[in-house]
Order: sequence, then C-alpha cells, then structure tokens
Amino acid sequence: MLTLPRKSLWVALALTAFSAQAQKKQLTTGQMLKNEPNKIVAPIPNITGWADNTHYIKGAAGRRGGNGTAVDVLTGAETPYTPPPAKGTTVSVHDKDIYLKAVDGTETRLTKTVDLEQNPQLSPDGKMVAYTFGGNLYLIDIAAGKTSKLTTDGTDVIYNGYASWVYYEEILGRPTQYRAFWWSPDSKHLAWMHFNDTRVPMFPIYNSEGQHGFTELTRYPEAGDPNPEVKMGFYSIADNKISWADFDEKADTYLGTPFWSPDGSSLWMQWMNRDQNNLKIYTVNPTTGAKKEIYDEAQKTWLDWFDDINFLKSNPGYIVKSDKSGWMQLYWYGMDGKLKTQITKGDFTVTNLTYIDEKNKLVYFTARKENSARVDFYKIGFTGKGLTRLTTGEYNHNINLSPEGSYFTDSYSNVSTPTKLAVYDNKGKLIKEIADSKGAEYGDYELATTQLLRVKTADGFDLPMTVMLPTNFDKTKKYPVVISIYGGPNAGTVMDTWRFSGQSQWWAKEGIIQVALDHRASGHFGKAGQNYIYKDLGKWEMADYITMVKYLEANYGVDPARIMITGGSYGGYITAYALTYGADVFTHGIANFGVMDWSLYDSHYTERYMGTPKNNPEGYKNSSVLTYADKLKGTLRIVHGTMDDNVHMQNSIQLISKLQDLGKNFEFMLYPGQRHGFRDPAKAAHSTMEANKFIYKYLLNKPFPEEDFKRPAPTRP
Repeated sequence: MLTLPRKSLWVALALTAFSAQAQKKQLTTGQMLKNEPNKIVAPIPNITGWADNTHYIKGAAGRRGGNGTAVDVLTGAETPYTPPPAKGTTVSVHDKDIYLKAVDGTETRLTKTVDLEQNPQLSPDGKMVAYTFGGNLYLIDIAAGKTSKLTTDGTDVIYNGYASWVYYEEILGRPTQYRAFWWSPDSKHLAWMHFNDTRVPMFPIYNSEGQHGFTELTRYPEAGDPNPEVKMGFYSIADNKISWADFDEKADTYLGTPFWSPDGSSLWMQWMNRDQNNLKIYTVNPTTGAKKEIYDEAQKTWLDWFDDINFLKSNPGYIVKSDKSGWMQLYWYGMDGKLKTQITKGDFTVTNLTYIDEKNKLVYFTARKENSARVDFYKIGFTGKGLTRLTTGEYNHNINLSPEGSYFTDSYSNVSTPTKLAVYDNKGKLIKEIADSKGAEYGDYELATTQLLRVKTADGFDLPMTVMLPTNFDKTKKYPVVISIYGGPNAGTVMDTWRFSGQSQWWAKEGIIQVALDHRASGHFGKAGQNYIYKDLGKWEMADYITMVKYLEANYGVDPARIMITGGSYGGYITAYALTYGADVFTHGIANFGVMDWSLYDSHYTERYMGTPKNNPEGYKNSSVLTYADKLKGTLRIVHGTMDDNVHMQNSIQLISKLQDLGKNFEFMLYPGQRHGFRDPAKAAHSTMEANKFIYKYLLNKPFPEEDFKRPAPTRP
C-alpha cells in the first residue's frame, strides 16, 4: 500500500518521473489496441494442479489446459504428464441422450427420448445413474438396463431434482446447472429437492425474432413475492421407498445446499427464515425424514449460506466459516453441534480453508489479514494457537497447495510488481523460483503505472482505491476520470495485484485517469462494514465514492466536469444512482443492465439486504434510481439486453419512462436477444466500441480514431 503523498512531494515525484520517461520508447497502437506482441511482459507457466504430493503440474506458458509436465519440487526435473484415466465409468449427455463411457472409451447409450435429459449423475458405486426430465426424477440401473421413474407429479410448475430459477441463481448456484439432487456417499439413498412454483409470479420476456416473435415465460419471484414451496425427498435404493424430510413446505422459508455426512447416515440440511437473519442446520434421517437441530446462528442483519461443511475423519466434528463475529473466521464444532474452538480470531477475513491436516491438527487457510487488499497464506492449530504466516512480502498471493499439504506454489504480485511464481514448503521456506513475468524490455518503455491508495472517511474507514495516472501527467492540467465499478455487497474489486492492459495504456496515453474504488461494505472491512448498508442500499456506497472522488479532485487534477462511472448489473445500478442521487459529483455514466428499483429484482438476493417492500418501504424508496431521476443533469447512457432473464429490461424501461416524463435528456442502447451480459461476440464488440466512442465524445472532446480501434479480420485456416 502506498501512503497518501503530500502535494509538494507528489509534484517532485511527477517531475522526476517525467524526466526519466522522456527517454523511453512509446508503445505502438498495435501493442495497445490489437494485441501485437511486446517484450514488456513475459508469459509464465500455468500451474494446473499437482500430479502427487511432490510434483506440481506445469501447463504451457500463458495457456490453460493441456497435459503439460510434472515438475519435481526439489530437483526441478520435468517429465511429461498425462492425466490418469477415470477410475470408473462416466456419464454425459450428447444428442439429447445419456451415454455411459467405460474406462476403455467405449460408449453405451442409456436413454432415447425426443427432449433433453438433464444433469445425469453416476452413483458413487458406479451402478446407477440419476437424472431429471420433464420435471421428474429418474433412475437407471445400469446392469439391469432398467429405467425407473421415481416421481410422477412433474409439470410446468412442479420440478423434482431440477431447481426453480431463484434457487438456481441465488442459493444452489449457477455451477449446478439447475441440478438439485444428491447421491449419498454409500449409494444407498438419493436426496432431492421438490419445487412447487404454482404461486410464483410469471414474468414474460419477449423475443423479437421472426415475423411474430415469441414470449419466454419464467417463474420469477420479485421482492416480496411468493417464493417456490420446497421440500426434500429421499429415495431408498434397497427399499424402493420414498420418504420426506420433516419440514413444512408451506412455511415461508428457504432450504440451502445440503451435505451428506461422511458415512451417508444423515443429510445435513441448511434452513433459513424468509428474513435471512437466522441459519440453522438439521441432521435428517434419510429413512424416516426425522430431523434434529445441530447448528443455530442469528445475526441482526443477514447471513450467508455455508458453502461447505468440512467434516473431519479422525477428529470427530466439522469446521466451518462464519462471520458472526463481524469478520469471517474458522470454527471447530463437534458432531453434536457444540463449539470446540474458534480457530481464528481477529479483525480480518478468512477467504478460504485450503487444507486440514488432521494428523498434526493444523488448518491451512488464506486470509486478507496483513492488508485487506492482499491475500496471504497461513497455518494454525485446531486450538487456535500457533498462527504462522507462510507467504512473505507486500504482495497478493495465489496459492496452489499439494494434496498432502507439504508444498505450495505461489503466484504473487502487487500493483507495481509483475507476477512472479515460486514453490515453497509448508513452513514457508522458498524451494525454488519458477518464473517472472517481467519482460526483457519492461524498463525500456514509457508506461502508466497503478498506485494503491487509502482514503479516510470522516468516520474512520480507510477506503482502498487504485489509480492509474496518464503518462506525462502534468499537475497543472485537469484530466477526465473513468471509474469502473461493480459495487455490490462483499464484492470489492480493489486488490494489490499486477495487471497489464494495452487498452489501459491507451487511455493513459489519451490523458484519462483510470480508477477503481471500494466502499465500506465491499468486503475490506468484514461483515462489520457490510452491515452499514442493511435496508439502505446506495446511501453508504455513494457517500464513500463521493469522498474518494473529492480526494481525487483535490490531489490528482481531476476535472469535476468530466467524472465518468460505468459498470454492469449491480455496477449498472451504482452508475445510474451516481448520475441521479450523486448528480452533483458524477457527470457521465454508462449503466449496463442494472437494477433501477430493488422491488423489481429477485426475492432472495434483494431481501437479504433490504427486507421486503412491505416491511421496509422507505428503504426501497430511498434506494431506487427512479426516486432521484429528477436530479439527472449529466450524460447517462442506459444499456440493456432485451432477453435479460436475471435483471429484467423492465428496470431500464421504467427508468426511461420516468426520465421521459421529466423531460430529461439521456441515451439508450438495447441489444436484441441478449441475456445478462452479452453472449453474442458481435453484440459484445459493438457495446465495447460504443463505450469507447462515448469516452471520446464526452470526456476527450475529440473525434474517435476509428482506424486505431479497428481490429483485423480473423484469419481462416
């Protein structure tokens, strides 16, 4: 972290830098905008994992994937590496049907239907395949060649083992691809969630393709709407019997991702109330459905679901992460749910539990402890004693630990140091430097560099911000600023990490100050900082952003008439909010597919931070962009995809209608057929180019250099 410079010191440094850079080479347009090669940065190997405890897998430089080589951590000797074959059969879907692939590569077709089967999952013993189809759950006995339909009530609003939209998006997660069923580790039971969307409102999304277009219908609960009714079912393989967990599906609550106990005797189910301020875990008997409470946590604001329950093998109990202290920490519980030890303590955030060494009762983890903008690697005893930092220096570290925790590779950098790669032992001793991305001509070019700063608020928060100044920065001039933002709770983007972007170098050459900034609820200040925004989205984010922009105006020559902010999704919301609520500070913005009124977004995400519109009407009013539409006086461009099924275009349309009624000037760009973000490369390229033109027109006040930005046509083989 750089300390905040005094103005006089800054002038001296700027003049010195200018003199030194005058003799350096300039990047070419091709190097900045067309990915032409340079020797400023060098590709480094990609560590894809570990072949065993003493050999890391090195992929080709600058690429992911491939077989690569296995490298001995002690000798550096390299041998060709080929991933081991699958230990058993695998299943996959192609041509809409399920195929079984044996170890020898031969395939067997297991299903034959007109429509697509979904999410086939092989049982741990390799004897059965479960999948969903048409709202029902099916089971294939591979040896017998028999398919059984386990459920029969599937419809267009009843889904067995296939997630309702809000569960897929917010609770189970996108990586599940809507799968909502889980094999027990002993293959004796199959658990699944049963969803009833009957009471969930239907949201229409219009597709303009063809002569008449068509409407896509989605059951989408907005804030305060009825949620899907959910229950958990179990199928016993031996008894051919279905039982149901002892939960009331009519209750207005949520069920989270479940976890089977290691022996498969019980399913550990997460439960949360509608207000999302009370999380419980129940052990459920898969045969009877009987449940027993094993964990109970309540907070004054909201809680997040556990992303894992780390069961111990030789030391009965489990380890979880919780932010109930105000900071994310590690806790060790017995299998009876009683706390044994709070393993980590302090005002810092544990980011990942990397490895549990049960033999030596040690936990390896990463945390943002030394500096909230950096991740370091640590180990500590189960008892909470012996905390040891294993990484060194003022860098952000990306760790890849060997399977038994003996060695780790470390990819590390900071905003002024290109990425380096090294391997260490589990005591933090350097074994070998592997690579350095600093190229042979790194020092020969005039480059804009990034600084990491902290700006103090009136109430004591040291807000992090990265600033890239224009090349040949002159303190007597006024410069436009572009702020790239996301801004969501616990989703900060400011990290002390090296990045080299030709595009960023271009904007620096053109005289733009480029900024990223994080507010108090971004994750740098734990759950304690996040709690400020509870039931009041927008207010504290904007207060902190304005504090940082005022600092830039006072210290870095920012032109108050050319302050641009841009982002997508939550960043689209922040952008539109800045141009309305914060109209006295922010002058230009491109709001991409943003939430413009929180009553229009989904129930689970919105209510976590805002409660329902019924119990927090003032909060919803104060957080809405529409409330402050009359304050718009700068230049706002609104961008949305017509088929966004996450943040509906309804958000932008309602804001547009409000601005029209108020007689406000604004810009609007829609992208036909596009979802949340642009999947069509042509549409994405168009959006990027239009944003570039926006910057030239409004911030640089000069013609757009079309030829410089024109990419060469792709070559065909």
